[in-house]
Amino acid sequence: MRINKYIASSGFCSRRKAEEYIQNNQVTINGKIAQLHSLVEEHDQVEINGHFIQPKSKSIVLLFNKPLGITCTTQHDVVDNIIDFIHYPERIFPIGRLDKDSTGLILLTNEGDLVNQCLRAENKHEKEYIVEVDKKITPEFIKKMSSGVKIYNPVNNSYVITLPCTCQPINSHKFSIILTQGYNRQIRRMCSKLNYHVISLKRVRFMNLHLDVAEGQYRLLNENEIRKLKGK
Repeated sequence: MRINKYIASSGFCSRRKAEEYIQNNQVTINGKIAQLHSLVEEHDQVEINGHFIQPKSKSIVLLFNKPLGITCTTQHDVVDNIIDFIHYPERIFPIGRLDKDSTGLILLTNEGDLVNQCLRAENKHEKEYIVEVDKKITPEFIKKMSSGVKIYNPVNNSYVITLPCTCQPINSHKFSIILTQGYNRQIRRMCSKLNYHVISLKRVRFMNLHLDVAEGQYRLLNENEIRKLKGK
């Protein structure tokens, strides 16, 4: 890549401004003064007045259908961790987590800012789940789940009341629930408080993204989907 384009692609400055830096001998490639016609190869080190320049990496967001037993961690010493399971060629990390005993949609990305944006509680991003329980679902159960349940939050060592949410029965033992918050094992804790035990829990939607790949498979989001995820 031409040196001026390389600098511009980093977001440091415009291509025209980059050319000024080059003409003023302020740019080096591997410690040597760069020329306007200089090319940058992979692993070359480019600096402007001692400031290291690196092009912005392309946004990568994977939509993954997590199987049962996979742990959402980047720690390679954890057996069945999500990173080793997917084995993607570039460094990525999960946006939030799904419990080891839960399945379904989880996103992974190479953008730290996107992780923070998606997990920020005040953004109230919708997450939809299909849940199967061990007992017959009653109207009272649906009403209590929808209006809020007092559960223990181990992170803050305190009790909280979950926000009102949309909860609807699917059949006698399955229901769908849409949350805009994400306490640790929230749905399981809510059900347990009402004397129900979760048999299976699958996330089927995050914001506008629906689970549309087979279990254990992933797909890359397109540019339009990433823009919507970023709220652009």
